[in-house]
Amino acid sequence: MRKTLNLLGFDFGASSGRAMLGTLTDGVLRLTEIHRFSNDPVLINGRFLWDVQRFFFEMKTALNKCAKQDIALDAIGIDTWGVDYGLLSENGQLVGIPVHYRDERTVGAIQRTCEKIPKEEIFASTGLAFMEFNTLYQLVAMQEQQDPQLKIADKMLLMPDLLAYFLTGEMGTEYTIASTSQLVDAHTRDWAWDLIEKLGLDKKLFTPIQPAGSLRGYLLEQIARETGVGRVPVIAVASHDTASAVAAVPAQSDSFAYLSSGTWSLLGAEIREPLCAPSVMAANYTNEGGIDGTIRLLRNIMGMWIVNECKREWDRRNDAVDYAGLVAMAEKAEPFFAFIDVDDQLFNPPGDMPARIQAYCRNTGQQVPQSRGQICRVVYESLALKYRWGVERLEQDMLKKPVEVLHIVGGGAKNEMLNQFTANALNRPVITGPTEGTVIGNLLVQAMGLGEIANLAELREIVKRSFPTKDYLPGADTAAWDEAYRRFLKVL
Repeated sequence: MRKTLNLLGFDFGASSGRAMLGTLTDGVLRLTEIHRFSNDPVLINGRFLWDVQRFFFEMKTALNKCAKQDIALDAIGIDTWGVDYGLLSENGQLVGIPVHYRDERTVGAIQRTCEKIPKEEIFASTGLAFMEFNTLYQLVAMQEQQDPQLKIADKMLLMPDLLAYFLTGEMGTEYTIASTSQLVDAHTRDWAWDLIEKLGLDKKLFTPIQPAGSLRGYLLEQIARETGVGRVPVIAVASHDTASAVAAVPAQSDSFAYLSSGTWSLLGAEIREPLCAPSVMAANYTNEGGIDGTIRLLRNIMGMWIVNECKREWDRRNDAVDYAGLVAMAEKAEPFFAFIDVDDQLFNPPGDMPARIQAYCRNTGQQVPQSRGQICRVVYESLALKYRWGVERLEQDMLKKPVEVLHIVGGGAKNEMLNQFTANALNRPVITGPTEGTVIGNLLVQAMGLGEIANLAELREIVKRSFPTKDYLPGADTAAWDEAYRRFLKVL
């Protein structure tokens, strides 16, 4: 390994983005924040859009900051959320503004698509859970609405590939981000060409799929000159943020499950071949791509989004309190007061989340939480119990073996109360950290792309050496949690 590598990871989340410098020296990674910015989707004429031009501006700002600090970059990588995309014309220009996955244009698109192609056939090919915001349904919605952008488009690039194109001028599709689209064959790990043809989509839209760690290109001369960093290589990392986070799980055996905890909670296990059985489809589990030949068998669970939206509503009412304050209130609230199914569609859109939680409890014949502490405790306990439900589905219906430990990575791992709730609900150890799992995975896959890390096992050894973890063991009140779980199952 070279003495020192300077790696810049762009990590775009649903509400913010940042550029993190990873300095890899003698097998130890250190992180430094270079630039952080908010990510503010905009509603224009009834369409919920990403401000992608601003993303590009912020990326150049970060590069310029590196140049001003005399940081000689060895590589750049980009990760984002899944499914969303930009369209490019034949001459390589952006066609329209990329649409946010929470936009309502896809409402009913799953049902209409499955009337043409059986649900079982789609799942047997793609292995992907049916989520209304998947790229497949976004494109179907554009077809149905006869969107002129689709007629002009020559290429489709998923969000991290679009941003890499802005930097390098090179088009391509990285495998882990492509696997979120429901347009990739889980078995061949190439585009599901038969499905694409049956949907009537133009095959020219889809660029060749490359494995994580591939060289995408070098900074365009104009950008290299403008920012002052030179023609740095851009690596197509595990560009789906969850794929990067899972790569950074410091697991030491194969009997683990992982939880990437943030706006979404992504709960799953790492396998070598996709599982596309009907039982997997029925449990709404999904087969997404990982690095080094792995498959991420996981379920999307609504995560911190629900608490975030509660806080947004309380802030709007001038009843503001920070997240630590909400946790403190929840700790004092009565345990097991009521439960919600965090995955109910009621909680998917933005807007007055506390009222929706109250309505769910009322409609399921439960006590109705009133205070902020009660509401937050209902959410946190319900999340922990849904994690138990998810782990049981993995063990019983898919892996056919026990899960010995749950690893939690991501920003949600900072919530110590929820971590302990999860250990209690699962009645097994929980290991948290690193909290910066996504960007760590991004940075270390860059090092793989440069030939400095040989495989996933070596990558995880570096994570374990570089970042602390924390263990949570089940408490003594396992009987109370078992009883709560029985009540919880009745309201699903």
